[in-house]
Amino acid sequence: MTTIDSNAEWIDLCSKNDLIPHSGVAAMHEGQQIALFYIPEYENEIFAVGNNDPFSGSNVLSRGLIGDLQGEPMVASPLYKQHFSLSSGTCIEEPDVSVPVWPARVVDDQVQIML
Repeated sequence: MTTIDSNAEWIDLCSKNDLIPHSGVAAMHEGQQIALFYIPEYENEIFAVGNNDPFSGSNVLSRGLIGDLQGEPMVASPLYKQHFSLSSGTCIEEPDVSVPVWPARVVDDQVQIML
């Protein structure tokens, strides 16, 4: 579980209306692609991870299939099918590989991530 610094900077990425339940979208911040996932069933319904698949080098994770493995929300890369935890960014099949993760929230219908 990520600890959130009360003095951290939160930035707006998009409107919640830009998200599709049970799906991913890509957003851009300072040249970096971020995959956003909206899964209403989870307490923290918005997840933000790096969009770059470390196995292929392609920005495709936002187009991956989402689900859970033993209660852990995850995304499966659409290319080589590795599963990444949406909470920690860790690859399920190869735990030494991970993608960046940002705390995310919705405030006044704006999706924000913490820098």
